[in-house]
Amino acid sequence: MKVSDPWSWSYRGVYSACGSGRHAQECSSHLGAPGVAALGKEGWSLTHPVFAPDSHHGQTAAGSKAEWDRSQPLGYPPLTKILASFFGKLLGQELDPLKNVLVTVGAYGALFTAFQALVDEGDEVIIIEPAFDCYEPMTLMAGGRPVFVSLRPCPAPKGQLEYSNDWQLDPTELASKFTPRTKALVLNTPNNPLGKVFSKMELELVADLCQQHDVLCISDEVYQWLVYDGHQHISIASLPGMWERTLTIGSAGKSFSATGWKVGWVMGPDNIMKHLRTVHQNSVFHCPTQGQAAVAQCFEREQQHFGQPSSYFLQLPKAMQLNRDHMIRSLQSVGLKPLIPQGSYFLIADISDFKRKMPDLPGVEDEPYDRCFAKWMIKNKGLVAIPVSIFFSQPHQKDFDHYIRFCFVKGEKAWCVSCRMRPHSRPWMRGCRSGKESYIPETPQSRPTQ
Repeated sequence: MKVSDPWSWSYRGVYSACGSGRHAQECSSHLGAPGVAALGKEGWSLTHPVFAPDSHHGQTAAGSKAEWDRSQPLGYPPLTKILASFFGKLLGQELDPLKNVLVTVGAYGALFTAFQALVDEGDEVIIIEPAFDCYEPMTLMAGGRPVFVSLRPCPAPKGQLEYSNDWQLDPTELASKFTPRTKALVLNTPNNPLGKVFSKMELELVADLCQQHDVLCISDEVYQWLVYDGHQHISIASLPGMWERTLTIGSAGKSFSATGWKVGWVMGPDNIMKHLRTVHQNSVFHCPTQGQAAVAQCFEREQQHFGQPSSYFLQLPKAMQLNRDHMIRSLQSVGLKPLIPQGSYFLIADISDFKRKMPDLPGVEDEPYDRCFAKWMIKNKGLVAIPVSIFFSQPHQKDFDHYIRFCFVKGEKAWCVSCRMRPHSRPWMRGCRSGKESYIPETPQSRPTQ
C-alpha cells in the first residue's frame, strides 16, 4: 500500500529495513578495521578480460568524439544491436534492437524499471526465496504485495555435502500462490544466494503456471555464464509460450567481471517493453555512453569466439570453479558445511554445529542466529559473511537462521577461511595449505539431477 509520503516510506522505511545493505550498515563499525576480509559480498580480484577496453578512456572505449555525446535513450546503438544479435540466437528469437532491448544502469536498474512499469497498486508478485534482497522493496515501492514461496532443502545422504540443486520448490505450494491478483513472478537462476541452477523440469513447472494464470515472468539471469560441473543455464524465455510474457535481465558487470561499469539490459516482447521504455525515458533517460561502448566491444569479441576454448564465457566459469572448490575445502576444514553451488559466485555454509556449541551469542532480542554469528565472526575472526536469513521474508527467517553466505570470487582471500577460524591463528597468513582434500566435485553423470 502506498502512503501520502512515498519518499519517507519507500526509501527510508522499506529499503533500509531489509537485505544485505542493512547488514552492512549494522556492521559498518567493524568493516573498516585492519585485517577484516569481506568475503560475503562480491568484489572482483580477478583481472578483467584482456580484450575489455578501459571504459574510463573514451578514445579506447567509444572512439570518435561523436560517441562521447549523449547516446540514444534506449541504449548505445552498437550495444543494443550486438545484444539483439547475440541473445536472439540463444533465445530463438529475431530481436529488434529498438523494440526488444533496453540498456539500463546495471541489472539493478533493469529490475527497478520493470517493477515500476508493470506492478500496480495491489498487484501480487510471487518471489521465490531465498531471494536477492531488492525484489521485496521494489515490489512494495511500486505498490505491489510480495507473495513468498520457499525453496526447501532435501537432506543429503549422511556424510555427503548438500548441493544447491537439492533445494526444491513444492509444486503444490507454488501453485497455491497464484491468485487473480498475481501480476508477476520473479525468477533468479542461477540463484543468489544459493547458487542453484533451475533445471528444465523446474522451469517448465514455473512456465506452465505463468501461462495458466496469465502472469508475467521477470527473469533475473545475471549469473548465466557462471555455471559449473557440466550444468546448463536455460533461459525461461526460450521455453514454448514464454517469450511473450518474460523479461530477461542481464548484467555486463557479472558477464565481464566489471561490476563498476554498471551496464545492464532487459529484453522482452515489444508490448511489454514499451512500458519499461516509458519509465526509463522519464527517469534516468539514458546511460553513460562510454561504459556501453566498452560492453559492446566485449560482446563483439565474444560473439566471434563463442563456444570455442578462447571464449571468455567458457574461461570465466573454469576459473571460478577452482575458487569454489578451494573455498569448499577451506570451510570444511573448520567445521562448516558448505552447500556446493552449481552456479553464481556465492555459496552458503551450514553453521548448525556452531549454533549448538555457541547458542548464546550477543544480539538484540529475537535476532536470527546467523546475524549474531556473522557479527561475532567479524569481531573475533576478522571475516565478513552475509547471514542468509536476510534473503528470506520475515515469517521464514527463523527457519533459515543457520546459514551464512560467502563469495568465492575474491581469489586467495577466499582460501584462507581456515587460517582465520582456527583459535589463535594469525589474521593474514600467507596461503592456506591446511584444507582437507575431502571434497571431489561430482559431475551430472555421477549424481542424478532433478
